[in-house]
Amino acid sequence: MTLAQVQALIDAYYQAELDLLAGKTVTFQGRTVTSENLSEIRKGRHEMEQRKQTLLSGRSRHAPSLARFE
Repeated sequence: MTLAQVQALIDAYYQAELDLLAGKTVTFQGRTVTSENLSEIRKGRHEMEQRKQTLLSGRSRHAPSLARFE
């Protein structure tokens, strides 16, 4: 996954968390659905935040070194 994809998932998890806390429901074909699993949403967001940190730390390891020639 790219950093942009991971960030998009983090944003989606965050929005789902906000929607759940606000009591948002969705009606589809006459059925009303309410998301109720806040712990799973937070677990998924936490996993994506860890993946983001892994991606970011991997970038710094492969960053070019600077050499000084005198």
